[in-house]
Amino acid sequence: MNTPALREMIEKALHHEAKSGQLAAQLQAQINHIHPSIRLPSANPLAALIGFVTAYIEEVPQVIDAAAQVAVEAGIEDQIKPVLKVAEQFFLQPPALMSGHEGLDGLLDEAYLAHRLVEEVNDLYIGHFGQPLIPLDTTVANLVAHQLIGEPFANQLDEAVHRTVLGMLNEDSFKQDSVQAYRERLNAPKTAAAWQRWPCFSAQLGVELVLDTQRVTP
Repeated sequence: MNTPALREMIEKALHHEAKSGQLAAQLQAQINHIHPSIRLPSANPLAALIGFVTAYIEEVPQVIDAAAQVAVEAGIEDQIKPVLKVAEQFFLQPPALMSGHEGLDGLLDEAYLAHRLVEEVNDLYIGHFGQPLIPLDTTVANLVAHQLIGEPFANQLDEAVHRTVLGMLNEDSFKQDSVQAYRERLNAPKTAAAWQRWPCFSAQLGVELVLDTQRVTP
């Protein structure tokens, strides 16, 4: 995996933001109109949003590295590596619809693509195996990112992910002779132990989504 290239892109985007304040200005403009389901700290909500976006972006190469290591240790490279490679390519060679996006703002879009890819692949694996391919729950973080990116562009990114997953996996993918052996490897103690050593990066993102409809104004 070429995660050093991803980290270099992120470092350049951080330098760009330090000089331009582009993302901070965009988020500042959004704060008063942000969806009420997104809960921000009352003290310095802008800093919380910037911290969320930065952590969300930086999580991508960490996820790829950690998952690649687990794949090797657990003997499930053939299943995990293709997913990680596509997530990586969303950064290194983003789709044409991303043209003109730069800095952390652009990388937020690309990180969203990568995280949503893992989420959709996990949903398919849960449906077939009863457990995710990569046990990382970014559902809440992805919903927050979707709100920050805004519609209809975030919906276009969702559609790009959906088309990509359909091109990677279909019903026939889960009917191969190797499915039962793969299911057994997923449930093996060695696989479980490898995942348990993986830190929960998402728990550190620091922006909450309130889903209690009695407390959220539509």
